[in-house]
Amino acid sequence: MDSDVIVVGGGVVGLTTAVTLAERGLRVRVWSRDPAEATTSAVAGALWWPYRIEPAEEAGGWALESLRVYGELAAAPEETGVRWVPGVHADTVLEGLGAWAAGVEGLRRLPPGEVPGPYTTGLAARLPLIDMPVHLAWLRGRLEAAGGSVERRAVRRWEEPAAAAPVVVNCTGLAARELVPDAGVRPVRGQLVLVENPGIEEWFTAADAGSAETTYFFPQPGRLVLGGTAEEGAEAPAPDPVVAAAIVARCARVRPEIAGARVLGHRVGLRPSRAGGVRIASEPLPGGGLLVHHYGHGGAGVTVAWGCARRAAELVTG
Repeated sequence: MDSDVIVVGGGVVGLTTAVTLAERGLRVRVWSRDPAEATTSAVAGALWWPYRIEPAEEAGGWALESLRVYGELAAAPEETGVRWVPGVHADTVLEGLGAWAAGVEGLRRLPPGEVPGPYTTGLAARLPLIDMPVHLAWLRGRLEAAGGSVERRAVRRWEEPAAAAPVVVNCTGLAARELVPDAGVRPVRGQLVLVENPGIEEWFTAADAGSAETTYFFPQPGRLVLGGTAEEGAEAPAPDPVVAAAIVARCARVRPEIAGARVLGHRVGLRPSRAGGVRIASEPLPGGGLLVHHYGHGGAGVTVAWGCARRAAELVTG
């Protein structure tokens, strides 16, 4: 065997886990069925915020650990894709958040008159906003600098990577439903609209975790990302034009200039949710190998990536 670890899955969770392991001195290869730009991670709006993720208490700790890392990466936004950007979470109150909220510097309640759009409650914050195509490329470069590599390769059975390394880390996201198999894994479909930015510099969200419709916009380099949806169990890969029009209309109720912005494209991603929340656990493989599961991050894979990667790495290195 010429590797210590095979990480299966090349999205943000897989790449961050691979970087964490490689920088601990292990020989790491990532096997990914899809190129990074075709993963669910590449579609993510990618604002740091613990959204649709369980278990809540552990996720809060993972999120704060990741927040510290993103704060460091924001020193070089052109390289890492990470920027500090101010914005507003409407329809959100401090009392409704977990203990992790105390670790977010500058998070504050807004007076009703300062909440944008048709909302009367909200929180203001300055948070990391990640340009995912740039960030995924940066993660791969950091992995390669640590001696790791990424290969396009689909996995049908765990015996395949186990023949190449004594440790296999399962970061397959939604594919864990069939590969593990885990019947608790289910998609939560998200649809986005990309438009020319009419001059908006702050992000905005109004995302009820219990609703299939959300409203948000994120200013990314060269585009404004509009969202969105959170359709549990839906797997349609093609954008729905009716849904797209509704997304634009909801965002325009907050910032009217969005209504006239030229549409650049549409995106659909399937968030890998799981009943019971994130699974980070290990089990033996036939022949003496070790399989570490690391999936089920729902809509917050970017938010918890570094904290979860450290936890998964502990199961690998002991």
